[in-house]
Amino acid sequence: MRLIDRYLLRQLLGPVLLATLALTGVALLSQTLSGLDLIVNQRQSALVFLKVTLLAMPQLINMVLPIAVFVAALVALNRLHTEQEIVVCFAGGMSRWRVISPAMRLACTVALIALVMNLWVQPAAYREMRNELFQIRTDLASTLVREGEFTEPAPGLTVYAQGVDGAGDLENLFIHQEKADGSATTYTAEHGRVARSQGRPVLVMRNGSNQEFSRTGVLNYLTFDEYIFDLSALASGDELVHYKPSDRYLHELFFPDLQQDWEKRNRLDLLAEGHARIATPLYNIAFMAMALSAIIGGGFSRLGYGRRIAIMGAAAVFVRILGFQVQAAAEDEAWLNVLQYLVPLIATAVAFRSIFRQRVSRYIDIARRPATIAGAAA
Repeated sequence: MRLIDRYLLRQLLGPVLLATLALTGVALLSQTLSGLDLIVNQRQSALVFLKVTLLAMPQLINMVLPIAVFVAALVALNRLHTEQEIVVCFAGGMSRWRVISPAMRLACTVALIALVMNLWVQPAAYREMRNELFQIRTDLASTLVREGEFTEPAPGLTVYAQGVDGAGDLENLFIHQEKADGSATTYTAEHGRVARSQGRPVLVMRNGSNQEFSRTGVLNYLTFDEYIFDLSALASGDELVHYKPSDRYLHELFFPDLQQDWEKRNRLDLLAEGHARIATPLYNIAFMAMALSAIIGGGFSRLGYGRRIAIMGAAAVFVRILGFQVQAAAEDEAWLNVLQYLVPLIATAVAFRSIFRQRVSRYIDIARRPATIAGAAA
């Protein structure tokens, strides 16, 4: 790679990295706000919250990458063009393709990174996140008790705890259970903790008592140092983790197990997601080409390129929204998956046509004009 190519690549690489970090930070902030439920309602630790947030990052990065490439390319190319560095490149005999090749190589590299993340990193991260959310949702310690509130985790069962610490220990516990035969039992304990005994979930209560009213109205009172309350009825042991299309690898999307009822009913959804995984990285190339078209696709202007940038920005938004609409439509008609590839490819082709229809001589004349004037004056 020649010196001028490395220079142009460096001018583009820095803004792309900064724009990616900035947009990912904004997307991550929205993700953390929606995930605060894990701490507020599910009483999970900050470490679990951070883990779930970080596992969502691969998809967030893939979503913001085309936007980051487009915005960063516009900023870098606009500066290079207004400072006439690109004009000097044309005046030095560089072809139009030679000038844009560093930007396109960068876009292809970003697209390859996005493809790898789509095919392997995102499914692995989302599977782990789905398993973590499943463990949180089935965590009896968080669903059974809410600090300072009376809860009904099951019909006929009322639970109250005055305090719940970070380790899951319950303080001043109250449980009232109404049985099917009409009897009722009330448990009180100073301390309690959810644990497992012989493979079953149990609530271990210490330093407490229980009062049982039989159907005949007889009260039985008992104190205990330790009492084990069986929670098997509250545990959904037969529930399994269900992987959504975003959690599946490419071969699972293209070749689902049609023996499974859910996969058979959602076969077109899985197929559309699989094609989207492959087609989405193409938007990085398309948006880079559109940014190049906004700056290089027209004549040189000392007044700036605000109008062209605004038009191309609106076109980029339209192209990306159209891509989302095509993906949604492909969930009903399989043949529309072809359009998932055609949308970014057509956008790239139109942008290249705009770039190469301009005459390079226009830039060369501008660059040589001062020398021509000086020669005439002599």
